[in-house]
Amino acid sequence: MKANGVVFTAPSQVEYKQVNCPEPGPEDVVVRLTHSWISNGTEGSYLRGERIDGDTPYREGDPWPFPIISGYQKVGVVEWIGDAVDDLEIGETVFALFGRVDGLFDARAGHISPTVTSRKQIWKLPKDVDPVAFSGLILTQVGYNSGTRGRIDIGEGAVVVGDGLVGQWTAQTLAWRGAKVALVGKHKDRLDRFGSGPNRILINSNETDWKAAVQDIFPEGVQIAVDTVGSMDIMNGFFDVMKRDGHLVSAGFYGTADQISLQPLRYKELRIELPSGATGERLDKTIDLIAAGHLQTLPLITHHFPVQKAAEAWRLITEKSEPVLGVVLDW
Repeated sequence: MKANGVVFTAPSQVEYKQVNCPEPGPEDVVVRLTHSWISNGTEGSYLRGERIDGDTPYREGDPWPFPIISGYQKVGVVEWIGDAVDDLEIGETVFALFGRVDGLFDARAGHISPTVTSRKQIWKLPKDVDPVAFSGLILTQVGYNSGTRGRIDIGEGAVVVGDGLVGQWTAQTLAWRGAKVALVGKHKDRLDRFGSGPNRILINSNETDWKAAVQDIFPEGVQIAVDTVGSMDIMNGFFDVMKRDGHLVSAGFYGTADQISLQPLRYKELRIELPSGATGERLDKTIDLIAAGHLQTLPLITHHFPVQKAAEAWRLITEKSEPVLGVVLDW
């Protein structure tokens, strides 16, 4: 079976090209994409050759991870259903996780259409919401997962470092839970998308010492602190701003520089949360929160590109020649 995909052929090399897929089986669904959402951070590290699988960093001696079709989130229309699938209809709009591809470094494929996907990796979508809102569902779920880690009471303090997509959705989730949230970032245009108010505080780390600002805002310490950028300096910096018995959440990718000392955590009896991956239950809850408007996705989209111009999308993400956050490929 033939399909078209966004292929990373080598470091910093992106091509939209035809690829081969396995024929679908009785438990599969074939979906023709309408939109797929780029995961700037995760896919960017694949494009640089820094990962070989999920949260597994590339180490010298590992197989070179190219060519590969990156990505893991898209929406589209069902155009074929296997005989063992009895709960979907042709023409139904759905969210799809990984598709399958032959002959590349990884048999899993994100930005590929039509996509041959197991029914287990298909989610039905609400009919009264723009399906584009769900095209970044996995990444939105990462934010939901990060923002639901740890106990927090209404009005208690939380700090999220990183104004990218995961940071935005983590901060939105904590605000939905009733926390007083400080979002720390380096981009005014991104910070502004979170909004401000008594329980939504923006800290531009290019203009102020973020740790001192957090200590000033929360003199008794924060209950939850989340790193979404993958910085050990930030994780270590959290020790000074935490309440006793608080929760540190590590939601970034650290590659091989991922060691943390345990003794400083013991001084305040801090816990470390390590969210990773996706589960069906969390995806269902994330869909509900998007549909209800508690998690905002569409306002975070800054650019749409025709999929044939995926290389231009990646050039913008890499070079940041203009403000960029959410990037969607239109099929």
